[in-house]
Amino acid sequence: MNFNQLGISEDIVKILKNNGITEPTLVQSESIGLIKNGRDVIVESQTGTGKTLAFLLPIFENISLKIDAVQALILTPTRELALQITQEALKLKQAKDVNILAAYGGKDVGSQLKKLKTGIHLVIATPGRLLDHLERKAIDLSKLKTFVLDEADQMLLMGFKNEVEAIIRETSKKRQTLCFSATINSDVKRLAYRYTKEPLEVTVNKEEVTLDAIKQQVVETTDRKKQDALCIVLNQDNPYMAIIFCRTKRRADELEAALYKRGYNCEKLHSDILQSKRERIMKSFRNGDLQYLIATDVASRGLDISGVSHIYNYDIPESTESYIHRIGRTGRAGEEGYTCLFIDPKDRLRLEEIEKAIKFKIPRRDLGEENNGYK
Repeated sequence: MNFNQLGISEDIVKILKNNGITEPTLVQSESIGLIKNGRDVIVESQTGTGKTLAFLLPIFENISLKIDAVQALILTPTRELALQITQEALKLKQAKDVNILAAYGGKDVGSQLKKLKTGIHLVIATPGRLLDHLERKAIDLSKLKTFVLDEADQMLLMGFKNEVEAIIRETSKKRQTLCFSATINSDVKRLAYRYTKEPLEVTVNKEEVTLDAIKQQVVETTDRKKQDALCIVLNQDNPYMAIIFCRTKRRADELEAALYKRGYNCEKLHSDILQSKRERIMKSFRNGDLQYLIATDVASRGLDISGVSHIYNYDIPESTESYIHRIGRTGRAGEEGYTCLFIDPKDRLRLEEIEKAIKFKIPRRDLGEENNGYK
């Protein structure tokens, strides 16, 4: 099925083609028609499966430029994700002149308030900043047609449940509600079913999305020797662009300082870094000016960056879902990806849990001299 058959207009299809998108992904094929027809949906789909366009395309089709009101709201947990969705929306704006407001922290409130007076059709926001606008009575959601809760699992994990519920109370009871989440656990399900009407569930298989095109390996080391082991691997692989995941902001800070001292082209990305700097870092990484992005899970959630060939898990993720999320940022669009997980003895139990869940015993990578070019 192509985009035309899904009811996407020719002008928008042309924009997609200009951006190298010719065929819909599985989640787009299964969701677009339902959303365009006004159905409530709950979608379980990993980062990198094309879910942003799965909701943006039908939203653009359904917005009426004749109605001077906020018709669609996309609520997302992080500023990076809000910015990324906004960039996708601005590309589609070339085909249909939808007025878009990105409302997230770190941006000047004054300029957002000024823009709100110009008649906005689509708002892309983080919970805190949107509530701020609602309290100022700057945004009216009473005529809202479509509400998207993006990364619902992360929204709950970051403690935004009360904010989400406060925002929903400001919307029209007649609205269409779309819930997108990488994992649908009982908490997400409870939240989604409370605010949707007879929703249809769409699930995209995890393994199919994330693991087929990715070569996975494990390096067994100790916490004391982990930094040296990482550097040996980086020197052997010399990837074009890679993400290195750390468990905490402090670990990311320490690793960035150590790698920078050793001469690696790297920057860290986490929630304590000023928004303007985060945007600059992401821009230079996307442009290929930065080789290594050292990130925490929260800061990197939802980042869809093409060209990432290697993912290094400096610290083992907290869960299998998190592992799949992290490594799913490579092996995109038919390209092969590579991921390497560094573990010390205390991580063995969690590694066994991950291997059991993905039904795959991850091969060990030997850093001995004889294997000096081994990938």
